[in-house]
Amino acid sequence: MGQSLDFEFIHENQCKRAVLLFHGMTGSPFEMKKMGRALFEADFDVFCYCLPGHGTSPINIKTVRWEDWYTDSTMHYRNLTKRYDEVYLGGLCMGAVLALTIAAEYREVRGIISLSTTLFLDGWTIPWYNFFMPLGLHTILRYYYSFPEREPYGLKNEVLRKKIAALQKRNTEALDNYPMSCIYELLKLSKFAQKNMFRVQAPVLLMHAKEDDLTSVKGSQFVYRNVGSSIRKYIELEDSYHLVVMDNEREFVFNTSIDFLNSLSNYAPADAKKLVAIGSEAADAY
Repeated sequence: MGQSLDFEFIHENQCKRAVLLFHGMTGSPFEMKKMGRALFEADFDVFCYCLPGHGTSPINIKTVRWEDWYTDSTMHYRNLTKRYDEVYLGGLCMGAVLALTIAAEYREVRGIISLSTTLFLDGWTIPWYNFFMPLGLHTILRYYYSFPEREPYGLKNEVLRKKIAALQKRNTEALDNYPMSCIYELLKLSKFAQKNMFRVQAPVLLMHAKEDDLTSVKGSQFVYRNVGSSIRKYIELEDSYHLVVMDNEREFVFNTSIDFLNSLSNYAPADAKKLVAIGSEAADAY
């Protein structure tokens, strides 16, 4: 059975393994649909839900805290562990940080796909006035100001960029700005994740674009260096920006993710079962 909604999707075939995906800050599950379909076709059940404050009125995102995102995501994860032998986590941007944070608490997480991990807002499109952001983050001003999302919208592919720009004008899929209050909560989540990174024991695959416009590779490199996982892999992408699940290298991202998860799974096809070398590609990445 397959079901698809604007603000959540479920691809379910009653198998033994599931992947729970988390979308990015101010985004929606729309970002993750293509990846979800690829994982489903590779014989994973796939779930992606809209994070609290997302997918509704823009004012709602200003009322949530990072703990709300974490509590909601953890609830979905725990529900899946009651139904599946293997549960994997995957996320983009803030969603990657959530996946890592859950894995720090729940050692039974089978594996993690961490994409464009946003621990820091230091990409090349962050406005020059980012320097002044801390002055507003810790005052009531954070509830009144937003940073507009602008070109290139996380996409190096110009055709897709135009489509996303059109969608944002209709305001049907995601917010077209980053509320300062949301940034404040993301940075608090980031600090919590960094402090507990050593607790993450699950195998982790990190993929990050060298030219990420929102967050530099510094975040993924921090995870690779500090995560407690004995199996970890880090890949830098050459032809993408932030939205790696939609951009020029999306098929590579999907296939690499599937190969990595299959290498960890007891239910993978025989020809997909591979030995994962510890840090096999990461050492050459930087």
